[in-house]
Amino acid sequence: MAKEEAILMEGVIEEILPDGRFKVTLDNEHQIIAYTAGKMRKFRIRSIVGDRVHVEMTPYDLSRGRIVFREKTPGQSPGGKRRPRGFRR
Repeated sequence: MAKEEAILMEGVIEEILPDGRFKVTLDNEHQIIAYTAGKMRKFRIRSIVGDRVHVEMTPYDLSRGRIVFREKTPGQSPGGKRRPRGFRR
């Protein structure tokens, strides 16, 4: 039996919940609970309230999803100050 295809939707983060979960309002006005994907955790991509995100959902449970991409918003600078390579304190 073939694996079901994931549904990819876009939305906005409305609230940050404990355990690395987020309340996301999709473009079709549905609210779901989503968590960050492993690659986003690995590369420490942070999400805050108001970010536009892409959410992957399974057709079996449409109330939960996984955040797979955070869109860049204009005016936001990249992470904090980076130290030059070889700098020791």
